[in-house]
Order: sequence, then structure tokens, then C-alpha cells
Amino acid sequence: MTIRKLAVVTAGLGVPSSSRLLADRLAAATGAALREREVRAEIDVEVEVIELREHGHELVDAVLTGFVTPALRKALDAVAGADGLITVTPIFSASYNGLFKLFLDALEEGALDGKPTLIAATGGTGRHSLALEHAVRPLMAYLHAVAVPTAVFAAPEDWAGGATGVPALDRRIARAAGELADLVAQSPAAAAPDPFADPVPFEQLLRGD
Repeated sequence: MTIRKLAVVTAGLGVPSSSRLLADRLAAATGAALREREVRAEIDVEVEVIELREHGHELVDAVLTGFVTPALRKALDAVAGADGLITVTPIFSASYNGLFKLFLDALEEGALDGKPTLIAATGGTGRHSLALEHAVRPLMAYLHAVAVPTAVFAAPEDWAGGATGVPALDRRIARAAGELADLVAQSPAAAAPDPFADPVPFEQLLRGD
């Protein structure tokens, strides 16, 4: 049995959230595409969704104190140990929101190195779609993630068909999910992060670095 792990990070603030709705559809499409590509082998796709709104206070505390709570550590480890990553952020003021950036800042250095990643976003108007290319993609490149060519943006009109969306959004989701599945299928399974692999020296802890 081959196990492929997908981490899905969604930075939506509302309940319900269009960012979460888009994230769920991307995860389902990627899982289906992975099973199609590894049809000769038994494959189990494990999906872990990380709602950043549930970790808002923890993220701020981590930035201010340098300490990470067990719940936030579990979320960070899920991303570091995933075979593929799906990120969805709402676009505010032509860029990703603060929760999204705080979470990426909390990741260990190198956590996204070579990580197959699908970037997506939601916004109040289609004019915000370029934020994926001028804000989110450069950020992922800086973190050494391997972002698939197709970025998925969903504006209000893309939900005109309800939860099932409209054909144009369906096509973007299918194309991006296929690209992510290709990268994941070609990569070896990710190893779970070892919390003791790179300990912080005691002297550094005393200095508060």
C-alpha cells in the first residue's frame, strides 16, 4: 500500500469560507488524479486540512515568544511531512492575508524545499487574480517550494453554480490538480519530520535567540 499525504492550508476567515470550499475541491481533485496515475498500485491518499483561523492566536504568540503550542506544531509537522501541499488564501489589498504569512513564517527553515505545491486564492473580484503571480508565487519560490504552473483563483462569479462551481473553474481545478498529482507521483514519499534532528543549543535558548 502506497500512502501519499496531502496537506491543505486554508487561510479563510469566515465560516463558511469560500477559501475552504476551494481547498476541499482542489484536495478532492488532486486525490482522484493521484489514484489515476498510480492505478497499478494500491494507493491511499491522506488529506489533512489546516484551518489557519483556528491557530490565529497561537501564530501571533509564536512570533512574539518563539514558542509553538502542540496544536500548532502538529499543523506545521503536517506540512513538513506532506508529499504535496495545497495552499489557499483570500486576497486582501492585492496580496495574501496576514494569517497565511504568519503560518509560513512559523515553518522550520527548509520545510518547503522541493515540496510540490499548488497555490490558490479567493477574492471579491477577478481583478485580484494577479496577486497569485506577483505575491504568492514569488513567496513560494523564496521558500524553495515547487509551485505547479497553474494557479487557481476563484471570484464570486465562479461560484454561480453553487458548491459544484462553473465549467471554467472546474477546468482550472482539474488542470492544477493534475499538475500537482504528476509532481507528487514522481517524487519519493516524504519522511516524517524528526523533532530531534536539529536541536537548538542550550546556550542559544538561554540567550533567547
